[in-house]
Amino acid sequence: MTILNTRNLSLEDVQRLFGFQEQYIESFSPLLSLEPLTELEQQELLQIRDDFRRYLTSGKVSEGQVKFLVIAPLLRLAGFYHYPIEITLEEDIIDIEIEDEDKIIKGKMDILAVNKVKKTTANAYFWILLIESKNSSISPSEGLPQLLTYASRSLQNQLSVWRLVTNGQYYQFVHLQQGNPPIYQLMPLLNLMEPRRGMELLQSLKAICQL
Repeated sequence: MTILNTRNLSLEDVQRLFGFQEQYIESFSPLLSLEPLTELEQQELLQIRDDFRRYLTSGKVSEGQVKFLVIAPLLRLAGFYHYPIEITLEEDIIDIEIEDEDKIIKGKMDILAVNKVKKTTANAYFWILLIESKNSSISPSEGLPQLLTYASRSLQNQLSVWRLVTNGQYYQFVHLQQGNPPIYQLMPLLNLMEPRRGMELLQSLKAICQL
């Protein structure tokens, strides 16, 4: 029996193991309804961006700093701290083991947002959003194989699911759908430092939170 770590899997490995097919989507509008931001939300978003820029310009930002400076305040601003959503951090998330023929794939998630009201099976909560935060010097695409591996399990309980991989500056939303083969749709890459893209990032998080 071969044991694989999710962090060591390539995108080609994941596509072969789980049968995923890739699609690119040019706009969020077919899948999400993006509502205008209030003036207060825009001001808070600007503050998050400015705080992160100060660290970014001084050098490499660690994964822990990305979570603290950007991810946590963005999730709060988007509404993920409100009932019925519950945030679970890495230290509270159990190891994931996925068996595939003669292989066992092991890994951990970073941040999981769970809707405590909507359930897909008797004991499974609806998985809304998973964020794989990476060091700011690494492209978000580096986390895509790990993210898709976790998604292969969640798709057993629901028709579709949203995921997000980020290094703090760049954000890659991924929408996954059950099917034969299963499909993952890559949404437009968003840059927190660009005003319009930054607003689209917060709008997308808010829309996913309200699903």
